Formats: sequence, C-alpha cells, structure tokens
Amino acid sequence: MKILLAEDDFASRKFMDKHLSQYGQCDVTVDGEEAVDAYMMALEDGEPYDLLCLDVMMPVLDGYQVLKAVRNIEAQRGISKEERVKVIMTTALNNERNVKLAFELGCEAYSGKPIDVEKFDKVLKKLGLI
Repeated sequence: MKILLAEDDFASRKFMDKHLSQYGQCDVTVDGEEAVDAYMMALEDGEPYDLLCLDVMMPVLDGYQVLKAVRNIEAQRGISKEERVKVIMTTALNNERNVKLAFELGCEAYSGKPIDVEKFDKVLKKLGLI
C-alpha cells in the first residue's frame, strides 16, 4: 500500500508514520500545499496513493482544502469513485459540524485524536486497505 500522511504536528507525524509504515510505503508532508503537490506527483508518475491521511488543522492549506483539491483533481482526470484515493481525516476537531463537512467533501473515514490504533486499523480493514 502506498500512503501519504499530511500532518504538521511533529509528535503526531512521527507516531502515524511509524504505525502506517508497517502497512507499506509512507510519504510524509507537513502542510496542505505539500500534500497536494505530493499527490499530484504520484499521479504524474503513474503511482497513485492508496491512502491519504489528512490532519484538518495544517498551515498553508487545511485538510478540508486538500481533500477538496484532491477530489477535484480526480474528477478532472475521470478517476472513478472506486479507483480514487481513500481519505481518512485525522483531527482533534470531533464536533458534528467538522465531521459532516469532511464527509460532504468526500472522505471515507474520520479518526479523532489522539489516534486509537486499534480503531484506526479497523477502519483500514473496513476500507479494504489491510
């Protein structure tokens, strides 16, 4: 599995990178703009990501802006819903408004922080990634 992790907090980034790396190649970005750039480069190289883990509160572009950009790129390229990257939002913002917005923009799952690895892995299994 090819994974893109977008997380600006160092401790969260290290924790998630270590956890996700057991499932495949994990590329890491520290802001939303880097995440969009990495996503585009992977598409251009013909090696798209299988999973995108997005923090909501990041500098430059927040997770919602990244998710919207990624889904727009997929739509422009004619990538079907079945073939598009799976997106899990990872954030401490667990109120109903934020969760609803993430799903409206096209995420597959929403994982609150601190990350419960057991629950997170269940989501990965449910999405057919592990």
